[in-house]
Amino acid sequence: MRILGIDPGYAILGYGVVEMKGNRFVPVEYGAVTTDKDMEMPDRLKHLYSELMEIIDRTRPDVCSIEELFFNTNTTTAILVGQARGVAILACANSGIPINEYTPVQIKQALTGYGRAEKKQVQMMVKAMLGLSEVPKPDDTADALAAAVCHGHAAPGKERMKKFEEALKSKNENQIKSAQSTKNRWEQLIEEYEKGVKR
Repeated sequence: MRILGIDPGYAILGYGVVEMKGNRFVPVEYGAVTTDKDMEMPDRLKHLYSELMEIIDRTRPDVCSIEELFFNTNTTTAILVGQARGVAILACANSGIPINEYTPVQIKQALTGYGRAEKKQVQMMVKAMLGLSEVPKPDDTADALAAAVCHGHAAPGKERMKKFEEALKSKNENQIKSAQSTKNRWEQLIEEYEKGVKR
């Protein structure tokens, strides 16, 4: 499974593509897409989209893992980052790539076993798990790789849950069909009885 991890941002958008082979993660490509602060926002978003489409075309990921937004105070920044995140999701959706979203806490938990881990701890785990000689820079790139690894850990559980839900749905549908068939039979018997009484 090839996973594209994305850390959304409008000035710097981190990305990281990893291949999951068994329990191992192999880095394929990683880096950051940047936009100039003097560019108009529509042009920045257009540039992010164009670059992401090229990355997707070049690396051919099977699935995308993107970090959910979490802001305490700065609403303006949150809105702008949200726009960049929307562009990233659109690029994946237009490429037919399934999208999975994870909170920062979920990503930290997946990599370090502790949802409140420091950023440096997460970065060191990214370096170790991918067999890199140094922590990827900028931080946005390391965060994107962390998102990719997080999905690699979560994917088997998600797949089992999906199969369970499908089986449950199928079972429910069969029960509904059986109940409907019984209902139809009773309605038929009642109708026949009423006709007999009238005679």
